[in-house]
Amino acid sequence: MIALNINLLIAVTACIVVIGSVITVLLYRHHMEKTFNNLNNMLDNVLEDTFREEFFDESRLSALECKLAHYLLAERVSAENIAAERNKIKEFITDISHQTKTPISNILLYGELLKESNLDEESMKSVEAMTGQAQKLNFLITSLVKLSRLETGMITVRPEKQNVWTLTQTIYNQYKPIAEQKGLYIKLDCPYNNTEQNFYMAGYDEKWTLEAVGNIVDNAVKYTESGGITISVKRFEMFCCIEISDTGIGIAEEEQAQIFSRFYRSQSVSWKPGIGIGLYLAREIIEAENGYIKLQSKLGKGSAFGIYLARH
Repeated sequence: MIALNINLLIAVTACIVVIGSVITVLLYRHHMEKTFNNLNNMLDNVLEDTFREEFFDESRLSALECKLAHYLLAERVSAENIAAERNKIKEFITDISHQTKTPISNILLYGELLKESNLDEESMKSVEAMTGQAQKLNFLITSLVKLSRLETGMITVRPEKQNVWTLTQTIYNQYKPIAEQKGLYIKLDCPYNNTEQNFYMAGYDEKWTLEAVGNIVDNAVKYTESGGITISVKRFEMFCCIEISDTGIGIAEEEQAQIFSRFYRSQSVSWKPGIGIGLYLAREIIEAENGYIKLQSKLGKGSAFGIYLARH
């Protein structure tokens, strides 16, 4: 009888232990599920930009949830501060552009008027130097404003389905007189005309792609003293390639990885005007269109820049 009672007691104890364990597991699972739900709600509120610290009662949260809530709040404050600073930069850029545009335009205008008057040779040289420096200043400010607008998100690339013929023809017409004035030839090799409806480029923002391609062609003209520039179009299955090749001075192999860096200028071309952001802007614009730029060059034997844009 005593043995039977002992066995019964052991069985009851075992049942109590099992039931207690099951209850403990269920309570733990409930607590964990609640915790994960709270974490998930926090992240959802962050993604929806509706996260507020007062949404959560810290007395009911785990230590992990409290830390995450504080971290997310700090991140939100940081994002708001960055947005505020970006707006200040935008306002500053706008002010620079507005405040300098009129004075520089006036300097250039009065310089041209002075050139038309009867000045002696020494005075004419001074006027030409003044207008030349004003043009450099105008180019510098315009370039820096474009760069700042691109980096602060003020410039938005909006790709549209467009024909490559229009782009290359516009660039050719723009730089043909500049190249010929320097004694260089410029050729356009684009076998796909405006009537071929199946030849389009995706990621083609007309204004900013013209800016990017123009920067590369402008460099080709600037650093070529004899021969010329060829703009050619090649069609691949996934990409369209606009290649700008020249017979210019070329780029040393050790510098080719650096020329797309902001403000980088080789010592070998320091005598030429420029501030070293043309290629940087070109790369940023093309990459924003999901494309890329490839360079092939040998020092003293010219360069070839291939601009690859995904086809539609």
